[in-house]
Amino acid sequence: MAKPVASGGFTLIELMIVVAIVAVLAAVGIPAYNAYVMRGYMHGAQDALVEQANEVQKYAQDNEKYPTSCPDPVTAINFTITCSSSTSTTYLLTATGTGPAAGFTFTLDESGNRATTAAPSGWATSSTCWTRDQEGDCAVQ
Repeated sequence: MAKPVASGGFTLIELMIVVAIVAVLAAVGIPAYNAYVMRGYMHGAQDALVEQANEVQKYAQDNEKYPTSCPDPVTAINFTITCSSSTSTTYLLTATGTGPAAGFTFTLDESGNRATTAAPSGWATSSTCWTRDQEGDCAVQ
C-alpha cells in the first residue's frame, strides 16, 4: 500500500517567491526610509541655524555689533553649527554635517540669505535656498 501524500506546508518555489518579493520591497523601502531620516536631520540643522541667527541678532541689539563667535551656541543632531566670517556688520552661520549627514553644508547670513553649499552625491546644492530633498526642492522656513 502506498503512503498518503502530505498536504499542507509550502514548496520551495513558494518560499523563493516570498523571498524575492521581500527583497524587492526592501530594495525600494530602505533607501526611501534613509532619505526620509536624512530630511529630518537636515530640517533640524536648518532650524538650528535660524535659532542661532536669533541669538546673534539679540546680541547685536544689546551690543550694537555682531559677535565674533557664536553666543549661546545651539546644537543639531548630526550637524555642527558655527559662526564664521563675523565682523561688526556681517556674519555667516554654517551647519556642517557629521556622521550620517556628512557632506551637507547649509549657510545663513545677516541678510537672511540661505544656501546649500555642499551635499553628498545624489543630493542637490543651491546658492539661493536650503535644499530639502534629493531633487533640490527648496525648504520653506
